[in-house]
Amino acid sequence: MTSSRRLCHPVFLGPSVAALLLAAAGCSTTDAAVPITVPTPSPQAAAYCRALHEELPKTVAGLDRGDAGPKSELTAEWGDGEIVLRCGVPRPAKMDDPMAKGTEANGVNWLLEQSEDAGPRFTTTYRKAYVEVTLSAAYAHDASPLAAFGPAVRKTVPGL
Repeated sequence: MTSSRRLCHPVFLGPSVAALLLAAAGCSTTDAAVPITVPTPSPQAAAYCRALHEELPKTVAGLDRGDAGPKSELTAEWGDGEIVLRCGVPRPAKMDDPMAKGTEANGVNWLLEQSEDAGPRFTTTYRKAYVEVTLSAAYAHDASPLAAFGPAVRKTVPGL
């Protein structure tokens, strides 16, 4: 006598397996650097950016400078991408907005662009090369890291 064994209730593992995989992915870590888009400035702006790169601080807001990818004299990051600097970016269109918000930090004027899903982005104003600093959402209401860039920007990127 042959017996065929049947399950009374079908077993469906799809959602539980997917949840397990998502949980495992969320808990895993990688040492991959945060990818940063390298700007393509004019030769004159690139020269200012190379000079700025040499003067950038080793720490900002208690975060150590890291190795952002790809390596470039036009980019830098601190704290695994919590603070990202790009030099030689295009002039933001927001600078044409008379209602745009800005701030001054350690002798450098910055345009503020808020993001709904990320932290603030600041871009220097009145300089021969535009320097952009993007802060993580942890700095949504804190522009104090900008002060660390003031001396280097003033020394290497001339005003207009």
